Amino acid sequence: MSLERDSLFDPAGPTTRAAGRAVRGTRSDGTKAAGPKAKAAALAVSEPRANRILGRLAEEKAAPPPVVPPALDGEVGSAVDGERRRGRGAVSNAAGRFEPAARILFDDGWQSLEDLPPLRTQVTEERARTVITRNQSPDIAFDRSINAYRGCEHGCVYCFARPTHAYHGLSAGLDFETKLFVKPDAPELLARELSQSSYQPRVIAMGTNTDPYQPIEKRYEVTRRLLEVLSEFGHPVGIVTKSGLVARDIDILAPMAERGLVKVAISITTLDPHLARTMEPRAASPHVRLGTIRRLADAGIPTAVLTAPLIPALNDMEVERILDAAKAAGASEAGYVMLRLPLEIADLFREWLVTHFPDKARHVLGLIRQMHGGKDYDAAFGKRMRGDGPYAWTVGRRFEIAARRLGLAGRGLKLTTAHFRRPKPAGVQLSLFD
Repeated sequence: MSLERDSLFDPAGPTTRAAGRAVRGTRSDGTKAAGPKAKAAALAVSEPRANRILGRLAEEKAAPPPVVPPALDGEVGSAVDGERRRGRGAVSNAAGRFEPAARILFDDGWQSLEDLPPLRTQVTEERARTVITRNQSPDIAFDRSINAYRGCEHGCVYCFARPTHAYHGLSAGLDFETKLFVKPDAPELLARELSQSSYQPRVIAMGTNTDPYQPIEKRYEVTRRLLEVLSEFGHPVGIVTKSGLVARDIDILAPMAERGLVKVAISITTLDPHLARTMEPRAASPHVRLGTIRRLADAGIPTAVLTAPLIPALNDMEVERILDAAKAAGASEAGYVMLRLPLEIADLFREWLVTHFPDKARHVLGLIRQMHGGKDYDAAFGKRMRGDGPYAWTVGRRFEIAARRLGLAGRGLKLTTAHFRRPKPAGVQLSLFD
C-alpha cells in the first residue's frame, strides 16, 4: 500500500508513523535509533496529534444525541409496539401525571410482549351530576359547553384535551384514545338544568373538548338526543366536529337553523389523506369533511371551516388550499388555531413527530418554540391559540388575506336566544299568555 493511500486510514499521518518506527528502534532510513533520547523526541512529535484525536472523540461522545423525545415524565418503556397500536395516534402510554407508580414495558426473555393483544376501545358509562361546563376564559367566544364523552377515539395526536384523562388515573397517550367515558343520561341532565328558573340562555358549545360525533356516537346517540332537547327549548348551540356523522342529524339541525339556533364548524387540518390518516387516524378523511360541508350548506345550515391546529412546516402551507376547497363546498365562515402543546401533549407530539417525520422534527419543533418565546407552549390568554413572533404573525396574515378574498372573514350569522322557552311539565296549568 502506498504512503498516500495508507494515510486515508491512519489519522496520525506519515509523520507519526516515522516517529513510531523511531520508538521501535529503527529510523525511516533503516538504521538503528539512538536510544531513549530518540524515543522521547518521537513521543514529543506524536503526543499532540494523539491528544487532538482523543479530544475529537471525546467531543463526539459528549455531543447531544439526535432529537429523540424522552418518555413522559422521565419514564422508560412506555412506547407501545406499532402492531398493537395500529390505527391509533399516540406512540406511547405513559402513566398519568398524578399516578404514584409508572408503567414500564419490557421483555423478560420469554417474548411475553408478543402475546399482548391489539388495543381495543373500551367504553365506561359515567353518571354525572351536571352536564353544562362553565368557563371564564377571555379569549374564548363562549362561556358554557357540553361534552357528552371523555376521551376521543379519533386519536388526534395534538388534541389539547388529552391531559384531562390524568384526572381519571389514565394516560394522556393511548388510554385517551381507547378508554372512553360516556354520559348516557346527559340529555335528561340538560333538560333539568335548562328548566331551572335561574338559568339564563347563551350559546352552548359542543365539541370543544372531545368530538361529539366520534365513532361511539353511532351506538349511544347522546349528541343527537342533546340536540333534541336544545331544539325543544329553543336554545342556541355551536358544534365543532371532524366527523361526517353530523350530517345524520340534518333533520334536527335544519329546522334549528331556520330559527337561528345552530352553527356547525367542520375542522379540516389538511387535504393530504396520508398526513390526515397519520395525524388523525380515526377521523373522517379530508374529502368526507368537505362533502359534509356541502351537505350541511345545502340544507341551509350555517357552516364554517376551522383550520385547527396549524402546525408549522407540517400543514400550515395548506391554509389557502383548505380555505379555497371549503368555500367551494359551501362554507360561510373560517377560523384557525395554532398548535397548542400543554402538559403531556408536548412529549406526545414530539415522539409522534420523530416517529413519523424524523427529517422534519428539528425544524418543526424549532418553529413551535419561536412562536412561544423559546418554550413548547405559552398558556397566556391571547397567545396560546395564536402564538407570537414573526412566524405566527406571517401565518395569521396569510389566513386573514385568504379568508377576506373568499368572503370567509369575520363572524357570520349570530345565534339568537329569542326562541328560548321552558316547556311546561305535564299536568301544569298553562298561562293565558303562553
